Formats: sequence, structure tokens, C-alpha cells
Amino acid sequence: MRFAAVILAGLLALPVEAQDAQSLADMRQDLAVLNTELRKLKTELNTTGAPGAVPGGGSTLDRVSAIEAELSRLTGKVEELEHRIDRVVTDGTNRIGDLAFRLCELEPGCDVSAIGKTAPLGGDAPATTGGGAAPQPPATDTGALPPANNSGPQLAVAEEADYQAASNALAEGDFENAASLFATFRQTYPGSPMEPQVLFGHGQALEALGDTREAARAYLALFSGYPDSDVAPDGLARLGISLGALGKVAEACVTLAEVEGRYPGAAAVEDARTAMASLNCS
Repeated sequence: MRFAAVILAGLLALPVEAQDAQSLADMRQDLAVLNTELRKLKTELNTTGAPGAVPGGGSTLDRVSAIEAELSRLTGKVEELEHRIDRVVTDGTNRIGDLAFRLCELEPGCDVSAIGKTAPLGGDAPATTGGGAAPQPPATDTGALPPANNSGPQLAVAEEADYQAASNALAEGDFENAASLFATFRQTYPGSPMEPQVLFGHGQALEALGDTREAARAYLALFSGYPDSDVAPDGLARLGISLGALGKVAEACVTLAEVEGRYPGAAAVEDARTAMASLNCS
């Protein structure tokens, strides 16, 4: 689409001191890691032995209770494996999409706007991981992100604690620590249901540190990867504002105009209008 092409062109035109640090060998290594994880999961799904024996003695009630316990155990194991597979698929799909984008950047004449959306690994979208149903954080003020478990997807205890630690660091103004914690969270919990909020928080921390270019990339990853999430309107508005701060006024105006067109009624629309006025967008 024209909008995506304009934004990507604007970002690609910025200095890329660290962007090309990932070599083709690194990309191949990423794919090898993904294949290894998938093989491990397939191995776990293979039968490892005879099913647990159901006691043959005892009363009928005892035998029914034993069967129910075994069914419960097997159901829990299946659900655990399904969740792990879904997370690997989500992470793998995101990484392959990123590799396709980077490879296109290296190939002369490649149109990044024509890459399209990466098909999920295995052909089916994950069934258990979400796209950001958690509450929406502030659009422009740098502060605490919403708690991870308020009406959103259930998280593991460690995952929720790590997310809250990063959010608290952001709220307390410890932007360097917040940026590091958000980056670590993405590496530790690939495909997390909190990925949209983490990308938004990471962008806020980077923006506060003055790394506007990388903040813009975080906001772009949020909007392109999770356009239907609650924080997508805010991410798109902050992307436009960041582009304006980088001197990409034309791209900023196009991006900011998209906020109201895509998300009419969102709170971020007012922020986008204010930014457009300050940039004298026509």
C-alpha cells in the first residue's frame, strides 16, 4: 500500500549504523534455531511409552476416578504443548518476516512495500497466543503501562513480573533500564500476548533517551505486526511524531493522517491532529 511504502522509505533513508550489523550468516543462524525448536517440539509429541495404567482393582468409583485423573493429566500436557508450539510459530513467523524485510533491503530494486504479510509457519495461525487485548497505555505521556493481567490474557508469573518491572522503570523515569528490560522481555518471551504493549513501552523509553530512530522502528514494528491491538492507534501516532522529529515531514504527515482514517474515534486521533498542525501538514 502507498502508505506503508512511504513510511518504510522514510525509515530506510535514515542512518543505519546498527541496522546492517546482522549478517546473512546471522539470519541463517536464526532460521537454524527456529528449525531446532520445531524439531524438539515434534520429538516431545512422539509417543514415549505405554500410557499410564489404570488400576484394575478397587471399586467402580475408584477406577472412574483413576481414569478421570489420567485424562486430566493428558489434557494438561496437550494444552501445554499446544501453547509452546503456538509461541514458537508466532516467534518464527515474526523472525522470518523480519528476515524477508532485511534481505529485501540488501537486494537492489527490491520493493519492501510489496513483501506482504508473512504466512504463519505450518500454514495455520496460532490458536492460543493473542494480538494485544490488554488495556491501552497512554498515547503521549511516558508513564506506567497497564498491569499485564487486567482483563487481558493470562501470563506466567515470571512473565508478568518481568513486564511489570519494565513498566515500573518506565514510569519512574529510569528510561535506560526500561529500554533494556523491554528488549530482554522480547527475547525471553517471544510471541508473548503482551508483545504490542512491550513494543510501545520500548518505543517510549527509546524516545525519552533521544534514540528517535530506533523508537520509530519500535512503533513501526508495533503497527505493522499488531494493527488491531489496543495500542496500535497510539503506536501509529507516535510513529508519525517520531518521523517528524527526524525531519521526515512528508512521511510524518502521511502517517499522522492515517491515524484518523484507520482508527476513527481513538484518543490518539487528537494527538495526531496536534502533531499535524505543528508540522504544517496540508
